[in-house]
Amino acid sequence: MFISPAFAQGLPSGEGMTSLITNLVPFILIFVIMWFLIIRPQQRRVREHQEMIKNVRRGDTVVTSGGIIGKVTKVVEGSPDIDVEIATGVNVKVARAMVSEVRTKGEPVKA
Repeated sequence: MFISPAFAQGLPSGEGMTSLITNLVPFILIFVIMWFLIIRPQQRRVREHQEMIKNVRRGDTVVTSGGIIGKVTKVVEGSPDIDVEIATGVNVKVARAMVSEVRTKGEPVKA
């Protein structure tokens, strides 16, 4: 009585799968676009940042994420922090992950 006969009959055979694919295509396209515009470039930036942090050496001039500019005075391999001289005689410990930029390269690590 309240349901029209067209809805009660259901879909003709074979049209159910076609409508499902038609409904999923926009979602798949949105995901692909998001992947190439957002996720892939972010992964590339993370890899570049990790490589930069790994290659920080004594004598490099670095900029921290807080905006402090200083010269690296001590780097211990495997340690999560580095010593940075921000003024003459003023050394601070900075987490490696907080280094946002390496401006100039310093001397190589002595063996």
